[in-house]
Amino acid sequence: MARLRRYGLLSVAGDDARSFLHAQLTNDVDHLPPDQARLAGWCSAKGRLLASFIVLPRAEGFLLQLAADLAPTVAKRLGMFVLRSKVKVSDVGQSYVQFGVWGAKAVTRVAEIGLQLGDAPMASAIRDDLTAARLGEDRVLVVAPAAEAERIASSLGGSSAAEDAWTLLEIRAGQALIEQATQDLFVPQMVNLEAVGGVDFKKGCYPGQEVVARAQYRGQIKRRMVHGRLDAQADAHPGTDLYSDDLAGQASGTVVSVAAATGGRELLAVVPIASVENGAAIRIAPHGPAIEILSLPYAS
Repeated sequence: MARLRRYGLLSVAGDDARSFLHAQLTNDVDHLPPDQARLAGWCSAKGRLLASFIVLPRAEGFLLQLAADLAPTVAKRLGMFVLRSKVKVSDVGQSYVQFGVWGAKAVTRVAEIGLQLGDAPMASAIRDDLTAARLGEDRVLVVAPAAEAERIASSLGGSSAAEDAWTLLEIRAGQALIEQATQDLFVPQMVNLEAVGGVDFKKGCYPGQEVVARAQYRGQIKRRMVHGRLDAQADAHPGTDLYSDDLAGQASGTVVSVAAATGGRELLAVVPIASVENGAAIRIAPHGPAIEILSLPYAS
């Protein structure tokens, strides 16, 4: 278990919260049941991701998990689209704590605090002011009021781990987190958002929808996200430029996420599809260490 500090949290509440989010996000919120969470993105008019979310249903609306460094600005910008809707968008990151729970007994441990999760992917549960979502077979997100942080941590049990361990699990799952350093750089398909169920191509309009649909149906995606490994000493962080040997002298890729791993560091990075297919080395500097390309659990 780890306390998660790299994530912020927005509340979108009110009578029109569901229809408002449905019109803004890349995924279907209109038909999101109360016992299911959902991945989604929020795009600019040019189809570039301004944020990536886990959408968590609540009795009064929804919670949106996103990168902590984007929460204040995204709350303000998203709120500009409310207009006459009965919706309130709030940055509630200071009011809640987030825990990542993983391992063979993760679901059982979460059940012990009264959150019963179904077997379906992205199953969620609510009890009072507690929320949980099953992000993988043995990986659960728990959101709790800040005032109850110590009690919930104690009840969840298990040894406390570094947050990097949770980030590594997200990397291996191929789940991108858009941060300030990578905001407005990628259309959703570049970070494989549709491959993890974060884009609904039948849901109708949202900001950037035409660009996203055109990229999907006309085969215009030239860069994709890959999973890779680097030497522990390599200096890489979200937003770091990458260089392909077949495109000498020009930055051709971008690091999305990085976490420590046994024997080095693992990362997600958006790189040219052709470079990977051609077997060209992809480096963190024009003559720097090459990234070892690893597999993803889905076909991107």
